[in-house]
Parts: sequence; C-alpha cells; structure tokens
Amino acid sequence: MPEGVVNFCPGGGATFGDALVSHRKVRYIAFTGSREVGLHINQSAAQQQPGQLWIKRTILEMGGKDAIIVDADADIDSAVEGVAQAAFGFQGQKCSACSRAIVDARIYDKFVEQLKSRVERITMGDPTLNPHMAAVINEGSMNDILRYIGIGKKDGRLITGGARDTKAGEGYFIQPTVIADIPAKSTLEQEEIFGPVLVVIKSRNFDHALEIANDTEFGLTGAVYSSSREKLDRAVREFHVGNLYLNRKCTGAMVGAHPFGGFNMSGTDSKSGGPDYLYLFTQAKSIGEKI
Repeated sequence: MPEGVVNFCPGGGATFGDALVSHRKVRYIAFTGSREVGLHINQSAAQQQPGQLWIKRTILEMGGKDAIIVDADADIDSAVEGVAQAAFGFQGQKCSACSRAIVDARIYDKFVEQLKSRVERITMGDPTLNPHMAAVINEGSMNDILRYIGIGKKDGRLITGGARDTKAGEGYFIQPTVIADIPAKSTLEQEEIFGPVLVVIKSRNFDHALEIANDTEFGLTGAVYSSSREKLDRAVREFHVGNLYLNRKCTGAMVGAHPFGGFNMSGTDSKSGGPDYLYLFTQAKSIGEKI
C-alpha cells in the first residue's frame, strides 16, 4: 500500500471512526456530530500512536442548544415565523436549529398563541412531495425524542404536537412539538434533542433573556428579535454564540457571507464557509534564502 494511504472496510460508526482517528497515518480530522463523540475524538487524537510523527489536528463541529430571544418590542409576526422555520426545518435535525424560544413576559401569551397556530399549519410527509417536514432519521432517534417529550410534558405545558404521527406515511414521523413554561436549567432547556421539539421560556426582561440564552454549555447559533438598536448592539457583545442573527431566524448561514462555527461545547469555532477555512487543512512552511 502506498505511504499515506489508509484502507479500511466499512463498519459500525464507533469501530470505524475510532480506527481512523487513532491510525498513525491520519494527521488531520474534521468532524461534525455530537458533543460526546467530538470530545472522544479530541481525546483520542491527542494520544501519540507508535510510528506517528506529527501532532494530529482537529476541527470539531458539535452540538447546540440554540435560542431565539423575542423581546417585548419585537415584530411578533416576524418572530413567530422565524422561530417556526428555525425549529422545524429538517425536522429540527440541525445543530443550528432553534430549540429554545426565550420570550418577554409582556408578549409571552400572545406569542405562544400565534406560534401554536403557525406550527399546526406545518404538514408532514414524503420530503420529495412535501417541503415542510419529513420523518426523523431512524427509530432510535424517534424513541429518544419521544422520551424528551415525555419529560417536557411533566416540566412544562404542551402547546401542540407531542406524539408520533402515524398518518404521514412510512417512516418515523413525529409531530412538530411546542412545550411552553419550561424552566431554566431543566432537562429540555439544557440538553440537545436534535428533533422537532421547541421549548418556550418566559423571561422577565432583556437582561434575563440574555442570561437564559447563555446558560448552557453550548454556543453555536442564536438570534434576537427586537426593534431596539441598543438591545441588538448589546446582544452582539453579550450573546455568546459563534453565529448570531438579528431580526431573522438562527438557521441558514450563507456560505461566504456568514461563516459557520460555534463556541464552547459547540466546537472549535473553525468557521466553515469562510475565507480562512481551507487554510486550516494546510501546514505553513516558512522559507528564507540568502542571495
């Protein structure tokens, strides 16, 4: 086999991935997936293997618990539409998906009412025929999502959804689910679900909303809906995420215009889609010559 070529047969994710990460000829690893697997890769890659001549470098794009803040002075119609699209596009199976809507108490009830109406218009079915929502990836994912929904029903107030949809066709369909009155620091407010589940959290004011938004170990995407320039500028300074959106949804980064990558346990903030990203896959060599 030529030097530098690694040949593996396909296998299970853990077995196959661990073999690649630990192999002495692998020198660079770019990963997208869960926090748990990303941290495992980081730890494994740090161990020098017999015959390994370099320090392995990693790009890790991991999970998120992304929040959209809706302030009292926001355009509610726009905020409802943005939250619904960001939460349920691709069935919520995006690391950038909105899984927390943090809404000012002064507009909370109105927002929840409008959100319920909007979400209940989402249709489900074959993605080649229906552009709105399809099935989640597999049975294991469906069961895990339903487990989270069960926890949410105990901790909060089910607004809509909350069950498997058996009428949408063949596949693991779950109704788009909204659970309101979820307390900060609870399971559904902290843990990534990776499915069509949105929790709504009431904030006392903008200070409190920022506090809640920043209270998880993740820091991938976030958004703020407000008509106040002062509050938007403050979010730029204090909302600790790698990708922040103002008066628009927290998904849909534009390649070349809004490079993508997160802080904290969301990854190494390597900013894919940006002009410097490809340089991360190269090794610099400085040359000097006396003439």
